[in-house]
Amino acid sequence: MWKDRIVVDDRILVGKPLIKGTRIAVEHIVDLLAAGWTVERILRNYPQLKKQDIDAALKYAAETLKQEKIYSIS
Repeated sequence: MWKDRIVVDDRILVGKPLIKGTRIAVEHIVDLLAAGWTVERILRNYPQLKKQDIDAALKYAAETLKQEKIYSIS
């Protein structure tokens, strides 16, 4: 469950959601994946992360987007 791995602390990274026990933002992980990085490459470059952290970041991002409301301005 992502709630066990993602935290928000206003004192760290201006309150951006991050992986618990690190200063690595969910946003950063999603950006790396969008840039074509593989999970294996992320884990190699950020050894403090576990695959479950990356999964949690994606689940958090997906849930956040599902809750987002978009209003069309015509």
